[in-house]
Amino acid sequence: MEDWALIRRLVADGVPRRQVARQLGIGRSTVDRALASDRPPKYEREAGPTSFTPFEARVRAILAEHPEMPATVLAERAGWHGSITWFRDNVRGLRPDYRRPDPADRLTWAAGDAAQCDLWFPPRKIPLEDGSAALLPVLVIVAAHSRFITGRMLPTRKTQDLLLGSWELIQQLGRVPRRLIWDNEAGIGRGGRLAAGVNAFTGTLATKIVQLRPHDPESKGIVERRNGYFETSFMPGRAFTGPADFNAQFSDWLVRANAREVRTIKGRPVDLVEHDRSRMLPLPPVPLHLGWAERVRLGRDYYVRLDTSDYSVEPAAIGRMVDVSADLDRVRVRLDGRLMADHARAWARGVTVTDDLHRRSARSLRERFREPRHDDAEDLTRDLADYDRAFGLTAGGEVA
Repeated sequence: MEDWALIRRLVADGVPRRQVARQLGIGRSTVDRALASDRPPKYEREAGPTSFTPFEARVRAILAEHPEMPATVLAERAGWHGSITWFRDNVRGLRPDYRRPDPADRLTWAAGDAAQCDLWFPPRKIPLEDGSAALLPVLVIVAAHSRFITGRMLPTRKTQDLLLGSWELIQQLGRVPRRLIWDNEAGIGRGGRLAAGVNAFTGTLATKIVQLRPHDPESKGIVERRNGYFETSFMPGRAFTGPADFNAQFSDWLVRANAREVRTIKGRPVDLVEHDRSRMLPLPPVPLHLGWAERVRLGRDYYVRLDTSDYSVEPAAIGRMVDVSADLDRVRVRLDGRLMADHARAWARGVTVTDDLHRRSARSLRERFREPRHDDAEDLTRDLADYDRAFGLTAGGEVA
């Protein structure tokens, strides 16, 4: 390759071809070929038959019908008994000829039209109240037009928590996007069917859930790129004492993230979000009934279960039907509207949360239950003549 470049440079400088051949110690025909070629010479082995060649036609026929068939299955169908690695290498070269094209359009997002929603799992376990640590989901909603980011860590990815988190983030936006774009998240819905409670949520907001088809990452690329941005710009060098600390740090960082210029829109989200909001829908005029809610009978152990954890209740409600409700932060239990328990919600799984007042009340009720009962009647002795009269006996014992 060096001779090829030198030959062309010398000839371009006016050196005769015969002199170039003599100076470099090569033949005149070599100089002529170098000048006739528009690219450097390279060694290429002539293609010849290999052990894969007899199977190539059969493999191509199978790929024409099933372009995504795994190489191991292809090897079995084609009757291959050699090295699977060598077979994979050859199939890898053939597969692009048969893979069906899946073009991706360049999408444009009108102001107020859509927000992209996703769950991001930070690649670091968060310490919990029982001493354990867990990977917890972070709900992220990005306004598609302005690229304005909102996010919050959630206790679970269940429907109740996803709707509570969505409502909190929509309130941060101050308006309701006309469409909420989701992938097939089980807590929202799958296969075109929404989970229980999601229809009521979207109906109250007058918005629409758009569920993407599988293998369609481009339609949710804005929020997906933000998830990657969090891992490279937010996570490095940070430590967290718990979910509340994570949410506090994340909220502070999002203020700066929304103030940076986004190259694709040539602007800052914080400057564009007002125009985006102006095209969104207003917040609903009626309150939303979201969160965990159930009605149970309080047992003798005076605890109720929410998700996987147990919470104590005032023991005076034992045997009564109580209403259990919870949001992202608190768990409350009511009896006929009276508050019987109010706990911070546990993020750890399978923990027992006890209020000392409930424990002391249970001890007092237990002691009162064990006290002997006293009858107020003065004389508990039965007159034996009552039995004589009952059986028709005289005073001497004879039948009357």
